[in-house]
Amino acid sequence: MKRTKRWALVLLGSSSVLLVPWTVVLALTLPTRTEVHNWSLAWIGLDVLMATGCAATAVLGLRGDARARLTASATASVALLDAWFDITTSAVGTALLEALGSAVAETGLAAACVFLALSKGRQSEPVPR
Repeated sequence: MKRTKRWALVLLGSSSVLLVPWTVVLALTLPTRTEVHNWSLAWIGLDVLMATGCAATAVLGLRGDARARLTASATASVALLDAWFDITTSAVGTALLEALGSAVAETGLAAACVFLALSKGRQSEPVPR
């Protein structure tokens, strides 16, 4: 294994260990309620990011470009984050039911993206037009 790659992996492993106490600190100190500025911009940005990831993955995948696996992986992460925040920020009742419905769709999208990210595909043969 290359030295740079090994150090990057050591850094990631160390980060995972350091994030445990940090998460405990956050759990003990963060307020349960807060006012959020630019709320709609945050949600719109997340959906634009997810749509862009879907489009990039589709275009790259249809061209047979191996980078589609990278965009698929990133898009899966964004879809799961969107689902998580939809559910955890929704009020009980109709809003939560809507969030759960959206989460089902977003989880399906994430699953499709993970499938594409893990598949070898035919990088040298683009899909015919």
